[in-house]
This record gives sequence, C-alpha cells and structure tokens, in this order.
Amino acid sequence: MSQQFGPQHRPTEIRVKREEKMLEVDFDDGRRFRLPAELLRVESPSAEVQGHDPSQKTLVAGRRHVGIMDVTPVGNYGITIKFDDLHDTGIYSWDTLYDFGMRQDEIWTAYLQALEKAGKSREA
Repeated sequence: MSQQFGPQHRPTEIRVKREEKMLEVDFDDGRRFRLPAELLRVESPSAEVQGHDPSQKTLVAGRRHVGIMDVTPVGNYGITIKFDDLHDTGIYSWDTLYDFGMRQDEIWTAYLQALEKAGKSREA
C-alpha cells in the first residue's frame, strides 16, 4: 500500500487581482481558478473560522467587500493571505485552493444558505 505525502496539485502561477478582489491560481494540470476574496475569507482554513472540528465552524458574515492585501508563501505547500479586514491566519494549502476552485459553486451556495438561515448578511 502506498501513501502519497505532500500536495497533489501545485500552482504554476498565483496572481492577486486587487481591484477585482480576486485571487487567480494556475495549476500544473492546466486548470485555472478565479477565487473571490470574500469566499477565501469566509472559508478561511484558520482555527478561528473552522474551529477544531466541523461543529465549531464559525459563520463569517459582512465580508462582501473584503479585499486581499498580501499573499505570503508558506514552505512549498501553501500561502497565507492577509485580508483588508486584517484577518491573516490559516494556511491555504495548494490542495485547499484547488478544492475551493473545483467546488466553488457548491461552497458558495452552502455559505449563502447558512447566512440566510442565520439571518445574517454579506454586508458589513
């Protein structure tokens, strides 16, 4: 039985589109994803947002206009993102970014439904 360690997907280029509030990531398999800053912020892989198990996940509201201030590499496996609301914890692994790209519509729909159910808004 073999076990794979390390990322399955690696980016070839990462671009911050500040005015569009977007992160573009090109991967080595030819896929390119445009990930909105709002999605990245509300789904941050930080313990502050995700908790330590799924039941502890925090619903982050009011981030419709959040932007990306900076992106910093973490080793050869991911990045940290500093948002203009000053959130800057959590490591976005290459596989996490790839997963967000592949499941963006599903993740976004679930987020909007959770906001509605909680009576919260994307507006600040």
